[in-house]
Amino acid sequence: MKNLLHLPSTYLGLPLLFSCALTYLSYDLATGYTQGLLLLAMMATATIVFDAWSRTRLPPVAKFRLRRYTGTREAFVALAYAWGVVLFCLIDLALFPIPLFDKPSSYAVMENGREHVRHISDMCWTLPVIGLLCARSKAVRNTLVFVGLVFPVLVIDRNRIFATFFSLALVIALRRDENRPLPWKRIIAIVLVSGAIFSILGAIRSGTLDTVALPFSALYRSLPQGLKWLLLYASAGPYNFGAIEAKHYINASFLINQLIPMSGSVATAGTNIPLDASNINVGTEFFPFLMAWGPAGAVGSMAALYAMLLWSVRRLRAAVSLFPLLIFLRVAYVCVMAPFAPQAFTWTNIGFVLLCLVLQLLAWCLPVRGEPRSLFATAPVARGASPSH
Repeated sequence: MKNLLHLPSTYLGLPLLFSCALTYLSYDLATGYTQGLLLLAMMATATIVFDAWSRTRLPPVAKFRLRRYTGTREAFVALAYAWGVVLFCLIDLALFPIPLFDKPSSYAVMENGREHVRHISDMCWTLPVIGLLCARSKAVRNTLVFVGLVFPVLVIDRNRIFATFFSLALVIALRRDENRPLPWKRIIAIVLVSGAIFSILGAIRSGTLDTVALPFSALYRSLPQGLKWLLLYASAGPYNFGAIEAKHYINASFLINQLIPMSGSVATAGTNIPLDASNINVGTEFFPFLMAWGPAGAVGSMAALYAMLLWSVRRLRAAVSLFPLLIFLRVAYVCVMAPFAPQAFTWTNIGFVLLCLVLQLLAWCLPVRGEPRSLFATAPVARGASPSH
C-alpha cells in the first residue's frame, strides 16, 4: 500500500477500474453498454501497465517529511493567497443565499455575479493544506482548516468536500514517518466522515433516489440509502459513458463550451443528450470527448490526462515545493474523480495550475535571506539528517 501511493496510475487507473466494477455490479446493463465499460477498463489498465515500465514516481516520504514550509517565501505567498480565498468565501456567504439554510436547490443558482465569486471561493479545498503546512500560529491554522471544511458544507458542494478530505488524507499519508505504517486510523476517519457528509448532503440536495429511473441491480436496491448515494456518485459516469457509446451519439458543442470560456453552457441537464435518466447527467471526464470524436477522442483525452498527471509528479520530485504540491493534489484529485464528471479539461482547472505557477514565481522573486534563489532548489534538510536521494 505504501508503494501504491507513489505510483501515478494509483490516482487514475485504479479508481477508474474500481468505478467500472461498481457500475457492472450496480446496474442491469442493456445490450451494448458493456462495450463502453470495457473501453474505460482497457484505458485504465494501460496506465497501470505503463507505470510498471516507467520510472516516474512520487518522491519518498522522507523528502516530504524533511521539507519545512513555515517561514519560507512560499508560505508567505500561500498564506496571502489563502486569506484572499477566505475573503471570497465570506463574500459568497454574505451576498448570496446559503443553500444549507435556504433552499437546497439554490446551490446551482449562479446569478448576479455569484459565478465569478465562486471561481475564487471554490479554491477553499486548499485552505486546510496551507494551514497545516504553512501556518505558525495555531489560531491561523485552525481558522484555515475550519473554513476549508465548513464552507463546502454550507453551500452544499459535495465535490469540494471530497477535494478537501482527499487532499488532507494524502498530505497526512505522504508526510508520515517513513519508519511507521500508514496512519490508517486518521485516514479511515477522514474517509468515513467525508462519506457521511456526502450522503447527508446528497439527501438534502437531491432528495431520495426514488426519482432516478435507472436499471439498478438487485444488489444495489438492497443497500442502505447512504451507500446508494455513494455508489450512484461512483457509477453513474461510466454508466452514461457506456450508454452514449452504445447509442453512437455525436455532438461536439459540449466539448467546445467546456474548453472555451463564455462560448456557451456546459450544462448537460435538460439538453437533447439521450441519457437514460435526465436527472443523472454525468458521464466521466472523457464524456465530452466521446460525444465530440467518438471512442478515439475518449482514448486521446485519457492519454492527455495521464500525461498531465505525470507532469505534475515530475514537477513535485524536484524539491517537494508547496505550489507544485498543490498542483499535484489538484491533478491527482481530478484523476480520482475522472469516472464521475469533467474537471481536468476546463479553463478553471487550467487557471488554477497557472495561478500556482505564478505564485511560485512570485515567491521565488521575494527577497528573503537564507533561502536558495532557485525555482528548483532542493528541500532544506533538518540538522543531523542526511539528504534523501
